[in-house]
Amino acid sequence: MKILGISGSLRKASWNTALLHAAVSLLPAHELEIAEIGDLPLINQDLEQDGKFPAQVERLRGQILAADAILFATPEYNASIPAPLKNAIDWASGPGNVLAGKPAAICGASPGALGTSRGQYPLRHTLGVLSVQMLGQPEVFIGGAGAKFTDGKLTDAGTLEFLGKMLTAFEVFVERVKLVG
Repeated sequence: MKILGISGSLRKASWNTALLHAAVSLLPAHELEIAEIGDLPLINQDLEQDGKFPAQVERLRGQILAADAILFATPEYNASIPAPLKNAIDWASGPGNVLAGKPAAICGASPGALGTSRGQYPLRHTLGVLSVQMLGQPEVFIGGAGAKFTDGKLTDAGTLEFLGKMLTAFEVFVERVKLVG
């Protein structure tokens, strides 16, 4: 299975990008590619010329089309979706929504006690409107992230175990979506 990881954080030392790297190690039987969204221009339909998007947007849309599934790792900014992630989703959604029908899961880490729960719910809503097939459970909201990552790696054993359980459920979910679709 080919999974595209999309981190909502642009920071070099991002816990959410580190979650995607942890997922790579927990999914050795599958290919997980991490998308670059930091170079995408702000959404602006005037940049679409003759049915073509800017090269960075075409790259992301191609990665999404080539993927069997998408794994989002998102921080929470002001109880919502980070602007770079929303920008990437807006470019992917149209015209010609390349997200439609794709199975996806969300995880996220933050320093707060609630993890990224308040940011994940608006993300779930947005992706649902775009006909993305979302894994419902388990939800992964990693709070107190500063104590769970060391030198840019997820090192907390319990959190790694829980992330692994979500990824196992995600594998089953993706296979089920592929059978139905």
